[in-house]
Amino acid sequence: MIYTLQNKIEISKKLKEKAINEGFTISGIASIPGGSRLKLRTNALERWLANNHHGEMKWMEAERRKNISSLLKGAKSVLTVGFTYINSQNNTKDKNLKVAKFSQGEDYHKIIYKKLKNIGKWINLEMPDCKWKICVDTSPLLEKAWAEESGLGWIGKNSNLINKQHGSWFTLGFMILTQDLAPDKPHQSLCGKCDKCIEHCPTKAIVEPFVIQSDLCIAYHTIESKEKTIPKNIKENLNGWVAGCDICQDVCPWNKSVPFNNTIETNPKEWINNIDIHSLSWDDKTWKENLKGSTLKRIKPWMWKRNIKANLGSK
Repeated sequence: MIYTLQNKIEISKKLKEKAINEGFTISGIASIPGGSRLKLRTNALERWLANNHHGEMKWMEAERRKNISSLLKGAKSVLTVGFTYINSQNNTKDKNLKVAKFSQGEDYHKIIYKKLKNIGKWINLEMPDCKWKICVDTSPLLEKAWAEESGLGWIGKNSNLINKQHGSWFTLGFMILTQDLAPDKPHQSLCGKCDKCIEHCPTKAIVEPFVIQSDLCIAYHTIESKEKTIPKNIKENLNGWVAGCDICQDVCPWNKSVPFNNTIETNPKEWINNIDIHSLSWDDKTWKENLKGSTLKRIKPWMWKRNIKANLGSK
C-alpha cells in the first residue's frame, strides 16, 4: 500500500502509540538503509571485531549484522522499542553476591517478543500489505545503532544506549517492516565531556570511549566466558558480581533519577535475592528449576559455581 505523506505520518504515529500501549517505554521509527551514521557504526563494528574485542562471542561476526535488509526482503522501515527493566526492588548495593538488574526479572526476550507479536497482529489489520519480522537481541542486527537512528537515544561511552528520560535501564526490540513509514530524527550524543563510566570501571574494560574490550569486562567473564576459571585481574575486581555488572550504568548521571517499571515482569525472582555461599550446594536440578523463565539460563550451573567461588576467593 502506498500512503500519502499525511497518511504515512498518521500511521507511523499510531504504530508508535500502539507500542507504548503494549507496555514499552519508548518507541521510534527509522528508514532503511538509514543515514551516514549507520555506516560509521558498521565500520566501528568491523574494527572491534578485527581487534578481537568480542572474545568468544563469535556470533558477532555474522555478515548479516551489517545489512538489515538481509533479514527481510523488501525491508523499508524499522520500529524500535525499549522495555524498561529497572524495578524499585533491584537492590545490589547491600548484596554480597550481585546479579545485574537486566536479568533479575522474567526473561526479557520473551516479554519483548510477546508484546511485538501483539503489535504484529495490529499491523496485519491496519497495514495488511505490510510484512514484518521481529528481532530481539538474538538476531544479527546492529541494535543500538538502529535505536539511535530511530531517535530512542544515543550510544554512550560505555556502549549502552542512553535515553534522556529513562537512562540506560532498558532492553531493545525491533520490528523490520516492508512499509515505508515516517522516520524519527536520529538522536545526538549527550555524553559531552563526562567520563564517569570509563573512570569507574574497575578492570578498565572501556579501553576508549564507546569501545569495550570483552576480555577485561566483568559481565563478559561472568555470563559469556566458558573458561574454567576467572582470570586473576578480573577475579580481584569482581566485588560481588556473579552475573553481569552494572557499575558503568550505576555511575552514569543519566541514570540518577529514572522512572521504575514495577510490574510483575520486572520483579526480582526470589532465588536471585537469596544467592549466597550456600548456593554452591545447589545441584543441577535446583539450578535448572531456578533458572526457568530467566534470561540467566545461559549461565550454566558450573559457571554459577565458578563465579561464586571467584568472589569468595576460592579456586
